Amino acid sequence: MDPTDQFMLVAGSALAVIAGIASLAERRRVKRRDLERVGFMPWNAIFFVSFLGAVLLIGLGGRHWLTG
Repeated sequence: MDPTDQFMLVAGSALAVIAGIASLAERRRVKRRDLERVGFMPWNAIFFVSFLGAVLLIGLGGRHWLTG
């Protein structure tokens, strides 16, 4: 495996973890009890950007596995 592909897989995995954390944080923000305590983090945007990056990097890094 090429070191570049390995780096892409590791970076994509890290972005996937960030996307999961952002998704959980958004769910927690929506289900809060005190409606006056509004957060300032754009969790939806963080999720979208990190998920898109994860899909692209994992797809590019794993293209040798997909082609055989």
